[in-house]
Parts: sequence; structure tokens; C-alpha cells
Amino acid sequence: MARFDPYENNGGTCVAIAGAGYCVVAADMRLSVGYSILTRDHSKIAHLADKCVLASSGFQGDVKALQKNLAAKELVYEHNHNKKMSCPAMAQLLSNTLYYKRFFPYYAFNVLGGLDSEGKGCVFTYDAVGSYERTGYSAQGTGATLMMPVLDNQLKSPSPLLLPARDAVTPLSEAEAVDLVKDVFASATERDIYTGDKLEIVIINSSGSRRECIELRKD
Repeated sequence: MARFDPYENNGGTCVAIAGAGYCVVAADMRLSVGYSILTRDHSKIAHLADKCVLASSGFQGDVKALQKNLAAKELVYEHNHNKKMSCPAMAQLLSNTLYYKRFFPYYAFNVLGGLDSEGKGCVFTYDAVGSYERTGYSAQGTGATLMMPVLDNQLKSPSPLLLPARDAVTPLSEAEAVDLVKDVFASATERDIYTGDKLEIVIINSSGSRRECIELRKD
């Protein structure tokens, strides 16, 4: 007997790296189901607030619903408080939104990146039901298991158990972080069939944000 399954994993990988005065958020642009590629030009990155960007992989129906929900809540916040939501505030809102749906979760695996109120880069990484952590770097999606060992090797942040607490931001310059993101994606596309086609990179710093696109392997 056939069973209805409301979820489907459309693949893809998201990465974010935070530095002293910048944050780099990147995701591939392949949208696929099983062995079929539906489109090679699908953005997984959404600008949610001032200097705050969300990258999501998983089921893209749920991802779009989540982004729409967060955008509506951010707009209400902006009208009520007459200011844009900060990145740490958006991180808490995203956690609350995911946890509210914990019994029928959004099948979305999120990385939130941006600048905090001090102008430092911040990355928040999530599971599907809203548990989150602020880190210096993170990866989510089908290629995350291939990318995290490389990121750990290059950027290993200090243990959160160390006292006094140390900063989680990475020591790389902005250009070095962008180059590292390009390298890990080029490597992951060799092994993960759900990651590829194009790489979209958003760089956020004190002067604003900019977007880059580079080609990845198509097969």
C-alpha cells in the first residue's frame, strides 16, 4: 500500500563563515529530486533583514514557506520598532519559528549569517526543530559531511568550554574566506550528486552586501 509522504529532500549545500568584520554565506544552485535535476539556477539564499542572510537546504517547499513566514514577522517588527531586526534577534526568531512547528517540522536545514550589533561576523547553525548555536563557521545540506572536515581543519574554533570565553570568529581575511568557500564547494561537487551547477556567494560587511556567482561542475 502506498503511503503519503509530505517531505522530499531537494538536496544542495549551504556554508557560512564569520570573520572579524565580515560574513560569507554561500550555497549551490542545483535543485534536484533523486537522480533528476529540476533546475540549475535556484537560489537557496534569502536576505531577511539588514545585514542578515539565510541559506537553507532540504525540502524547498518548506524553505519557501519558512522564508515567507520570517519576512512577514520581520516586517511587523520593523513597523512596531521603527528599525530593522538585528542578526542575533533574527536567529532567535528563526529558532522560535522552527520550534513552534516541531510536531510537523519544516524540513529545512538552515545557516543564518550576518553582522551583530558590534559589527562582528556571526553564524548560527540549526537543526530542523530550532536547536541552534552561534559558531564561527558551519555547513548544512547533502554535502555538509564532506565540507565540515575541511572547514574544521582550516578554521577550527576554540572550545566553548574554555574560560575565559574566546571569540568564535575565524582568523581569515575576507578574500581568504571567499577562496576557501570556493575550494570546499569545488571539492564537494566531485563527490555529492546533489551539489553542483553554480555557486552563489553573498559577502556581508560594514559597507553592505554583495553577491558573486561562479560555475561548478554540471554532472
